[in-house]
Amino acid sequence: MEELTVDPFRAARLVLRLRQEGVTDDAVLGAMETIDRGAFVDDPELKQLAFADCALPIPCGQTIPRPAAIGQLLQALALGRQKEARVLLIGVGSGYIAALAGYLAADVFGVERYNRLTDHARQRIVKLGLDNLAVRHGNGLEGWAERGPYDRILFTSVIQHVPQTLFDQLNPEGFVVAPMVKDGRQQIARITPDGTEKWSGLAHDLPMLVEGRSRAL
Repeated sequence: MEELTVDPFRAARLVLRLRQEGVTDDAVLGAMETIDRGAFVDDPELKQLAFADCALPIPCGQTIPRPAAIGQLLQALALGRQKEARVLLIGVGSGYIAALAGYLAADVFGVERYNRLTDHARQRIVKLGLDNLAVRHGNGLEGWAERGPYDRILFTSVIQHVPQTLFDQLNPEGFVVAPMVKDGRQQIARITPDGTEKWSGLAHDLPMLVEGRSRAL
């Protein structure tokens, strides 16, 4: 089994930077200082940038977002330390955000549009022993109804609206967290099934969601 734990000195610097950018949730900070972003990239040169304040490229033209943006998305989930929630993740990418969410939640189910990334994420889940994560290749906007209902649904890319089919997969007290554009800039929306919205800041812009399931990659 591969190692997830990060270098303590670099982890401390990461936590300090995250706090400066508005990530203050202790559970989220604990996850991000424990799980090494470098374990989710294959290129040795990119592994050296795991603690840098930058996005990291991964296959299929995708990226692992900058740490502060990831921390703010996870903070908006408001999971605390109870590890009781079931989370649906739309956009698995490398599996890094899924692993962080899995540190905070009871179970995480991810949907990824690129088959290549789905396969890579599955392999990492096995290597790293992340037994509360499951991923599948599919259209994220359709969710994963068979594994629901969920307490939280998290988008990792910017969307224009949340389809009703995802609200149908939420528990009544659950909510969706998604980066969206409001007042001309990207912010994080927390939306309940009855349409109530709560907004919070996003330190760095994220890519737009590409709809549908990729058949080429």
